[in-house]
Amino acid sequence: MPTSRTGRPPTPRAPKRPAAPRLARENRVLSLYARARRGWDRPLTAYYLILGGSLLITVLGLVMVYSASQITALQMSLPGSYFFRKQLLAAGIGTGLLLAASRMPVRLHRALAYPILAGAVFLMILVQIPGIGVSVNGNQNWISLGGSFQIQPSEFGKLALVLWGADLLARKQDRKLLTQWKHMLVPLVPAAFMLLGLIMIGGDMGTAIILTAILFGLLWLAGAPTRLFAGVLSIAAVLGLILIKTSPNRMARLQCLGATEPQSGPVDCWQAVHGIYALASGGIFGSGLGASVEKWGQLPEAHTDFIFAVTGEELGLAGTLSVLALFAALGYAGIRVAGRTEDPFVRYAAGGVTTWITAQAVINIGAVLGLLPIAGVPLPLFSYGGSALLPTMFAIGLLIAFAREDPAARMALAMRQPRFGRKRGAGGTGSGRSPRRWNTMRRRASAARSSGER
Repeated sequence: MPTSRTGRPPTPRAPKRPAAPRLARENRVLSLYARARRGWDRPLTAYYLILGGSLLITVLGLVMVYSASQITALQMSLPGSYFFRKQLLAAGIGTGLLLAASRMPVRLHRALAYPILAGAVFLMILVQIPGIGVSVNGNQNWISLGGSFQIQPSEFGKLALVLWGADLLARKQDRKLLTQWKHMLVPLVPAAFMLLGLIMIGGDMGTAIILTAILFGLLWLAGAPTRLFAGVLSIAAVLGLILIKTSPNRMARLQCLGATEPQSGPVDCWQAVHGIYALASGGIFGSGLGASVEKWGQLPEAHTDFIFAVTGEELGLAGTLSVLALFAALGYAGIRVAGRTEDPFVRYAAGGVTTWITAQAVINIGAVLGLLPIAGVPLPLFSYGGSALLPTMFAIGLLIAFAREDPAARMALAMRQPRFGRKRGAGGTGSGRSPRRWNTMRRRASAARSSGER
């Protein structure tokens, strides 16, 4: 044994504590991933995502409408909370529609398809009658209800096409007629083109694009062959190109893509450029709620079509990413509801609603970011406008009802028992509260659970 300089044997050193093995860390990560995956696959995940996501988007939209519309209201010699109060009223009515739709059985939704379609067509025809229809920003798509209240029937045309198209395709699928291309196209495509024609007479290109997206979504879910799908898409593209070429306003919007100066040659790109300015000045966490500069007359339509730009300026990148995440969760939940059902009507209707909300959000946000032409469509559940909010909240109620109708979700909801018993004296003597809780917990523990989720 070697010795030290003093001749004494060296003092043995304590063995080093081994580092935490990498395998243990990987196991913890895998365990967390497995738990998250199990939670994500629970039967009620889509239900909670739709309910919570739509609620958060609506509440945040109310906050941003109040912030973005104050200056516009004051410039019009109105109270600062004028637009907020109207939006809050529409949100209250829309909440009632959402709750009603979420409690309706599927049979009633199918029964409402034809009345809603007939009502939407009738109102869109009324829009074109002089003295009844009202022109706003060059588009005659509004009906005055008296005072400051107006309604845009084309927004209800989206809901009508979803319900009626889903019912039509479901009945054809039950009769095994969707294998023939004529049954897949007729009368769905002619009816959709009729709605598009009524909308385009008023000049609303943005709503027509959303309606076209809904039509393509329904055809895709119905299993339209690629050549048939490409044919309808080609016809729509040619018609859209003609409509853009024949309108100087639409050509100007197309030329503003990628513009960095308000006056890009002969084209006025003021709105598009100032939307980019608002987003660029927000930074990571924004300038603060209510502290937007662009809404002081620089950014047109700050509380409607370009409310996302004001959100980016006041809440920053964190706020805009939160809004995007909420819409992504809502879209995922809608796709999940459509993919897990065996009812063809539920599949087509859920897919149509998801296509509608997702496409409209993409078009609105893409226009604010300068990636798409400005189409003049609001951000669903977020922008100011009761005519857009009411049918959208009814459509969200549809998704909630469909999510509840899933067999696994229905079983999970049935297993949720009240914390306390219904009767005051049930379960024993004494105070009565403890026995009721014990009985409820015992029922929960003894209930058979197929997947362990609620």
